[in-house]
Amino acid sequence: MAQTIADKFLQDSETKSFDTRHRQIINTGIDKYNVAFEKGKSKFFDLENSKIKANLIKWKVMENLDKYLLDFESNFTANGGRVIWANDIQEAQEEIWRIMEHHGAQSVVKSKSMATEEIELNHFLEKKGIETIESDLGEFIIQLLGHKPYHFVTPAMHLSLEDIAKLFHEKFDTPLEASAEELTMKAREILREKYTTADIGISGANFLVADTGSIAITENEGNARLTTTFPKVHIAVVGIEKVIPNMNDLDLFWPLLASHGTGQNLTVYNTLLSGPKKGTERDGPEEMYVILLDNGRTNVLEQKEQRQGLYCIRCGACLNVCPIYQNIGGHTYETTYQGPIGSLISPHLNGMKEFKHLSFASSLCGKCTEVCPVGIDIQKMLLLNRRDSVQEGMATSMEKKGWKMFTWAIQKRKLIDFVGGKTKNFFVRNFFKKAWGDKRELPKIANKSFAQQWKEKQKHDK
Repeated sequence: MAQTIADKFLQDSETKSFDTRHRQIINTGIDKYNVAFEKGKSKFFDLENSKIKANLIKWKVMENLDKYLLDFESNFTANGGRVIWANDIQEAQEEIWRIMEHHGAQSVVKSKSMATEEIELNHFLEKKGIETIESDLGEFIIQLLGHKPYHFVTPAMHLSLEDIAKLFHEKFDTPLEASAEELTMKAREILREKYTTADIGISGANFLVADTGSIAITENEGNARLTTTFPKVHIAVVGIEKVIPNMNDLDLFWPLLASHGTGQNLTVYNTLLSGPKKGTERDGPEEMYVILLDNGRTNVLEQKEQRQGLYCIRCGACLNVCPIYQNIGGHTYETTYQGPIGSLISPHLNGMKEFKHLSFASSLCGKCTEVCPVGIDIQKMLLLNRRDSVQEGMATSMEKKGWKMFTWAIQKRKLIDFVGGKTKNFFVRNFFKKAWGDKRELPKIANKSFAQQWKEKQKHDK
C-alpha cells in the first residue's frame, strides 16, 4: 500500500523528534528569537490593544474582500501597473510564463516570497530552461541545497554555520572555517551581478494597500529593493488575503510584523511600490505586474468560523512558540506553510482529506493564539478543522468503531468498576501500545476506579 501524506508525517516526525543535532540547531535559533521578541514587543505602549485593532482591520477586510481587491486593482492600474487574477497554481505559472515570453526573458532574480514557493515557481521556470536566482541569503542557501523553506522568516533555520560554510566551500571554494560575515560577503559578490543582468525581477509582498494601489515589502537585506528596481520588468505574486484598506494601516502592521517576526521595531528596509517608473523617475521597472493569487484562499473564506486564518501576516511567531514545530521542524509538514497557522490553513488550501492530520498535530497549549499579532484563535480553529474532518466522514472505520465502543463503555459505570485494574492494564498494553508510541511507557491504571475509592472513603468517614 502506498504511503499516505499522514503516514509520512508521522514517520518523519518521529525521526526529527529524536535527532538531537537538529533539535540543538533549532533551539539555538528560537532561543535567540525569544530574547529579541521580548525586547521588541516591550516597545509597544499597549500591545494587546494593537492586536485587537489589527484583528478588527483584518476582519473588516475579509468581510469586504471583493471591494478592497477591486479598489487595489483600480488604483494600481491607474498608476500604470497591470493586475492579473490567478485562480490556482497552473494559472499563476501560465501568466508568468506569458509575461516572460512577451519580453523574451531568459533570466530571473527573485526576492523571498512564500507565494512563489506555493506555486512552485522555481521548479516551473527551471523546466522551461530559465535561470532563476534567489536573492535573499537564506533562500539562496536552500536553493543551492535543493531544499524548501524551513520557516516563513528564516528559511535556512535548520542549518548551522558549519553546514553553510561546508556548502559554500563545495560550491564556491570558500574556506571551511569562513565566518558568517565572510560567507555573506561571498553571496553578495555572486548576487550583485544578477540584479543588473536579470531580465525580470520577481517578488512577493507583505501587504497590498487598497487606497493607493501599492504593494508594501518589508525586509532586512535590501535584496527586494534591488530585485524590484534593476530589471526592466517586475512581477509581484501576492495572495489575495494580503490587502489592507489604506496607507495609515501600515503604521500598525509594519511594527507588528517586525516585532513578532524578528524582534525589531521596524525592519531595515520598508518599501512601497505603486507601479512602474514614471517619465521623470530614474529608478524602477518599465513594466510592473501584480498577480493576485487565490489558490484555495476562497475555500478558507467560505468557512465562516475558520476564515480568520486569512488574517495571518506571516510573521512566523506561532511557529517559534509551538512545541510541535520545535521538535519536528518545518520540512516535516510537507506544506508551504508550516506550524500552527499552516496546520490551520493547509487542509483548506490543499485538501482536507490529505492534510487533516496537521490539525491533529497540536498540543492545543494555546501559545500560538497568545502570541499571534492579529489575534487569530488558532487552537480553536484547529479543533474546528478536526470537527469538520469527522463531519465530512474522513475518520477511519477503526476510529469510528473505537469511539463508539468507548462511548458505550464509559457510560456503564458498574461495568467499568467491575473490571479490575489488572484486566484493564492488560487490555491497554495489548491494544493501545502503538498509539502511545515506542518511546514511552504506558501509564498504569489504578486497581480501583476513582468512583470506587470515593465510595470507600465516604463509608470510612461515616
